[in-house]
Amino acid sequence: MITVSEPWPLGPDHSARPLRFHKRFHLSLKDGTIDRGRLYATSHGVYSVRINGRKVGDHCLAPGFQSYHKRLHYQVYDTKDLLVTLRWNTIEIDVAAGWFASATSWARKRFVYGQKLGVLAQLEVWVTGFNLPILVSTDPSWSVSNTPLVSSEILDGEIFDQSLTVGSTLDDAKFSVRESPIAVSRLISPEAPPVRVVERLEAKDMFKSRSGSAVIVDFGQNIAGRICVGRVQKPAGSRITFRHAEVIQDGEIVCRPLRTAKARDIIICDGRELLDWHPHHTFHGFRYVEIAGWGPDDQICPLTKACIVAEVMHTDMLRTGWFSCSNDDVNRLHENALYGIKSNFLSVPTECPSRDERFGWTGDLNIIAPTANFLYDTAGMLRNWLQDLYLDQMEETEYWRQGVVPLFIPNSLLRNGDGGHGWDPMPNGVWGDAAVMVPWGLYRMSGDNNFLSAQYDSMVQYLENGVTRGQDGLWDPEQWQFGDWLDPRAPQNDSGRGTTDGTFVADCFLIASTQIAAEVAAKLAKPVDSSRFKDTALRLVHAWREKYLTAAGFVVPDTATALSLALSFDLLPECGDNSTKARAAARLFRLVRLNDFKLTTGFVGSALLSRALTRSGGIELAYAMLFQKKCPSYLYPITMGATTTWERWDSMLPDGTVNPGSMTSFNHHALGSIANWMHADIGGLEAIEPGWKVFRVKPQPNKELSWADIVFESRYGRIELRWTLKGDLFRMRLRVPPNSAAVVSLPSDGREYEVGKREAKEQTVGSGEYDFGCRFVQARWPPKALLPPWGRAEF
Repeated sequence: MITVSEPWPLGPDHSARPLRFHKRFHLSLKDGTIDRGRLYATSHGVYSVRINGRKVGDHCLAPGFQSYHKRLHYQVYDTKDLLVTLRWNTIEIDVAAGWFASATSWARKRFVYGQKLGVLAQLEVWVTGFNLPILVSTDPSWSVSNTPLVSSEILDGEIFDQSLTVGSTLDDAKFSVRESPIAVSRLISPEAPPVRVVERLEAKDMFKSRSGSAVIVDFGQNIAGRICVGRVQKPAGSRITFRHAEVIQDGEIVCRPLRTAKARDIIICDGRELLDWHPHHTFHGFRYVEIAGWGPDDQICPLTKACIVAEVMHTDMLRTGWFSCSNDDVNRLHENALYGIKSNFLSVPTECPSRDERFGWTGDLNIIAPTANFLYDTAGMLRNWLQDLYLDQMEETEYWRQGVVPLFIPNSLLRNGDGGHGWDPMPNGVWGDAAVMVPWGLYRMSGDNNFLSAQYDSMVQYLENGVTRGQDGLWDPEQWQFGDWLDPRAPQNDSGRGTTDGTFVADCFLIASTQIAAEVAAKLAKPVDSSRFKDTALRLVHAWREKYLTAAGFVVPDTATALSLALSFDLLPECGDNSTKARAAARLFRLVRLNDFKLTTGFVGSALLSRALTRSGGIELAYAMLFQKKCPSYLYPITMGATTTWERWDSMLPDGTVNPGSMTSFNHHALGSIANWMHADIGGLEAIEPGWKVFRVKPQPNKELSWADIVFESRYGRIELRWTLKGDLFRMRLRVPPNSAAVVSLPSDGREYEVGKREAKEQTVGSGEYDFGCRFVQARWPPKALLPPWGRAEF
């Protein structure tokens, strides 16, 4: 790897200034003799490459975010068509701070992974008739210069000075190049697709801000990405500032939820025309862009909607799942979940793309992974992320306890003894359980045992060393837990203090992870481990029942989240018609009705509530919650114009003002987990065997919907299901791909609130296309809330 001999140059904000490494080389070859060209490249920082002035590849923000001390991804590009023969060629590699050296958190600490950026590259030119390639590799013969970028950081954006063009003020002599050793073992070819620009959005509206000091452009959709300016021309020295925001209030963009992230890009003009400009080494989360210093009244180049587009960026995963139905609001809810996922699957699975916290939070991913795995082929991206999870989990220093799963991956806030800001280990349920549940979910979706074998030691390390246990083997209640994060009844700025005890939530997940580990060990032919984890799980279930069940068989705490967890993880004993499970289901039904079908659940509870209701015989209650529009509810954000999933159910309050809480993102995928229920229960598709070799078809219709469509691209081929409901006639068309089978259940008549009594006949069918029909009568719809005599209760 090459870098500069001097201290890395800093911009005016003390960030690492982008530099350009470049080299000229001559190919004394006849035309048409280049058989192929390959460029292998990576960097400390993020980079982009040009050969002979033309961009190499369509990757963005390469090599991506990773645990740089332990692994470094490299990329491979086809360069054959960019090279010229019998002439000089020029290769230029620009490198900027990226995740390697930017201030990537509220702590504003830079250079977390190193004090110097650098580039490692090798160009191979294969010539017809020769066995060995011509090589152009990074070494001290390369030159290095400033670039037109004065600064570039992930959170803060870029400052571009148009006057700093190549060949004028750039001075190679200012810097000398030296080699910096890098272990070859650290170099990894990633399995994940690269980050790319996958879509371009035209401006939907443009208007002056209320103050009149700027113009605001509305792209109509909250995204992760960047802007692209088609054409602009301003007098020399003019500054155009683009500030990005997710929402507006009272005619102005709202930047407070971004916290310390500046989220702005600046062009310093030099009087010449500038075409097709966009920031190169950053991204923002936004729907609105405020433009200061350029307006519709400019004489030379007036600002119009046609001058600017938004470019959507994310890891370019293959789309695998689709859902739609006859209700436009429900479709928008699903689309919001989809956009929330793709906005936050950008190199790593972040929790939001906008504020000063774009981390790969383990708990957030654990909650949304089942939904994401259906909608996209996440295997490559999450395999890379899980490898970093294991490496960071196994860190062993005076500041870290080996086995503890970091709260986010890569663990860029690891305390390192330099006196800077860092976090000590914080063992936590749900977040730590991602080490077990995420690879298990990928295995269930793909049928690939490699997910289990690769992550098995990570699972074991978490369960044996990463959990702070009490005497009963469950979580030590003295260990603080995130719990049902952002429960809507939690204090505004104390999001972990919800109505469901955090230790209860963590204990439920610990039992589930232990049971999964027993299954994984059995599949990997580790019978001793499997037996040990099975025995541990049985002891933990017994301890859980001793701890959380009253003598009368009621669950404590008595909340929708607690009951959903107990039912979903099968923690309740069942004996006869008056079982504890039946009692818990009846209690959950009552709580939902008492709250007028509005939500009382946070990240964790919301992921399980609708499925717990459905599997306990309360499908009508789940639908009633789906259709509720009052705050807090699934559809409330839709009524407020949301185009992505919000962090809070009330990120925007009913009066149109932004929630004053500090946790107020408008693009936060966790609460989009409701889409998983839509896929499995409205659409009716769910895997039975890993890889979808055998899958369940069990749609649960509702008279408010006249049809639903669902499609999934399994490893065996496309599964298609469409159902219609006209009066009491239910029709379903199903396509089963080759070498797979479907276990089909048709909806049957049933009475509301009769727990476990909605039975349906099953039949198994092989590959082919099928038409089914039956009579479906929905009793007592809509269900009634339990309200005081004077009407609707206030929340």
